[in-house]
Amino acid sequence: MERKSEKNEAKGKGGNKPSLPEKPEAFLQEESVPNFSLLPKTVKRRVYALKRLQLQSANIEAKFYDEVHELERKYATLYNPIFDKRREIVSGAIEPTDEECEWQSARGDEELAEDLQKKAALEEKQADSAAAVDPKGIPEFWLTIFKHVDVLSEMLQEHDEPILKHLQDITVKFSEPGQPMSFTLEFLFEPNSYFSNTVLTKVYKMKSEPDAADPFSFEGPEIVDCDGCKIDWHKGKDVTVRVIKKKQKHKGRGTIRMVTKEISQDSFFNFFNPVKATPDGVDEDLDFTLATDFETGHYFRERIIPRAVLYFTGEALEDDESFEEEDLEEGEEEDLDEEGEEEDEGDDGPMTDPPPAECKQQ
Repeated sequence: MERKSEKNEAKGKGGNKPSLPEKPEAFLQEESVPNFSLLPKTVKRRVYALKRLQLQSANIEAKFYDEVHELERKYATLYNPIFDKRREIVSGAIEPTDEECEWQSARGDEELAEDLQKKAALEEKQADSAAAVDPKGIPEFWLTIFKHVDVLSEMLQEHDEPILKHLQDITVKFSEPGQPMSFTLEFLFEPNSYFSNTVLTKVYKMKSEPDAADPFSFEGPEIVDCDGCKIDWHKGKDVTVRVIKKKQKHKGRGTIRMVTKEISQDSFFNFFNPVKATPDGVDEDLDFTLATDFETGHYFRERIIPRAVLYFTGEALEDDESFEEEDLEEGEEEDLDEEGEEEDEGDDGPMTDPPPAECKQQ
């Protein structure tokens, strides 16, 4: 289901809805309508009545998203068996039947040139002969997806790759009825030498109701906070820190000793230790970091998890790029239109003589 905007990142129980105030003026911070204060009192009253109707509309919209969340929960139970089988095939737990493996290329083999067919057959034969042992499942399935998707590859470090080879699945779970709206990303790992966790989680908390202080800004559910989890790293395997050695001189005796210190370093696994918003909310860098985190969680939920195989093959990337190109073309057209308007204005305007020479320098 399409969302109204990227801000509408989840659906769920929105909690209690704000009640209508006794005085409509409570929502009037500053009217943006020119000369609103000069309108007749009777007209202002009618505008206030319209605002009350607008608030009722926002509350109905919040209920709409409540029901959408319930539908998502319902259909998640239908998707789960499909995703479970995907995980089993990727991990090599099961081998799909010949019938399940039948797939016709969108272009059709008959449309391929004969020489390309021969070349493809030769490459396939060489690949088969090079692989003396049939690999288990689909090796590095999720790691390949991470490398293909820009928003994830930017987070990925070389020291993360050996760990992500053990990633077997990523799932999403929705909050239950009566609980605060949220969704949880679960990263399932096979036993490995890096940490003892079999599942790493990231919970994204949502808000799906008009803000009592600014109800007209409501555009649907949005992520407002997130919580990670503790990773139980094996000794010396924590890739989110690196150990440095420093010389330390004793002030009294003058002796020198070597001390070790852990400092943070970039890693995808910092994803599970998110920063928290400051109470005053005035740190722009922090706000940007949080917004990026929220967008990443949304991307996992809405795109990566449901269409994983298409990101593995790269087909979904082509769709994403086509949307980006379309947006860019529209933006360029708008810029050109604006420039054209400015040129027209310049052509139609009166010609003016250049300023006197003595006025050119101040």
